[in-house]
Amino acid sequence: EQLRADGVYKEVLREGTGPLPDFRDGTKATFHYRTLRCGDEEAPLDDSRERGKPMELIAGKKFKLPVWEAALRTMRPGERARFRCDAKDPLEGQRHCCSIAQLHDHYSLGYPDLDELQKNPQPLIFDIEVLKVEAPGSYQQDPWAMTDEEKLQAVPLIHKEGNELYRQGKVQEAAAKYYDAIACLKNLQMKEQPGSPDWIELDQKITPLLLNYCQCKLQSEEYYEVLDHCSSILNKYEDNVKAYFKRGKAHAAVWNVAEAQADFAKVLALDPSLRPVVTKELRSLESRLREKDAEDKIRFKGIFSQ
Repeated sequence: EQLRADGVYKEVLREGTGPLPDFRDGTKATFHYRTLRCGDEEAPLDDSRERGKPMELIAGKKFKLPVWEAALRTMRPGERARFRCDAKDPLEGQRHCCSIAQLHDHYSLGYPDLDELQKNPQPLIFDIEVLKVEAPGSYQQDPWAMTDEEKLQAVPLIHKEGNELYRQGKVQEAAAKYYDAIACLKNLQMKEQPGSPDWIELDQKITPLLLNYCQCKLQSEEYYEVLDHCSSILNKYEDNVKAYFKRGKAHAAVWNVAEAQADFAKVLALDPSLRPVVTKELRSLESRLREKDAEDKIRFKGIFSQ
């Protein structure tokens, strides 16, 4: 009834299963959708299936398209339905059209139709299929959806998950976990005065996560990202041995020989107990340099003998 009062009409295309979820704040709905023009339903303006990833909405988080949250509150898992904005209510139609254009920011599928919709609003149809509905607390929230308190509580858990994935050899997945944990803390840090005690405390929590992230990037041979992040750490914490060591390895990998040697020397100066590890890295670098010199001689010999 509320949908009709808002000028939105529902047509069930396939019944769902189970009871209607209560959809209290924090409930997460995962669904596919298509956006259609009334009267031109063969050419969708947008289709989540073409992106290969469903949409996720968390109730109570002020989603940009309020009509979707209102529609989802009437649906069961597995249900598919169409929701049409009433053409007799131009203000309602305009609000939905402008919202969909803002939501996709003009580039969702590269269609110029969304730009046209903002200029000339018209009624739309949303074809929605609910894949699953999860109660608050039954799923791990994305960082953007968390409150500040939830972010702080989530970081140690995400960190632990990242460590476990790394131990299993799932380097890319581990990097994604470390990235999420860093994003939580960075979001909180942005609200603090740079250099304040709270800002520094958060930064000290970010540093070990960033070093773990760099270790993953070393494994995946993304050396320049390691150089950037380790340098940013060393600009603030000049005695961070792990940052020097990882940056030294990255320098060595991209043939920055002098820089690598300088970083490894700094590691030894800060922690002489790491001499066996550093010696191994320096010998590896020297061996690669000899191989490279031999290859260069053969290559240049071939050039000059032609």
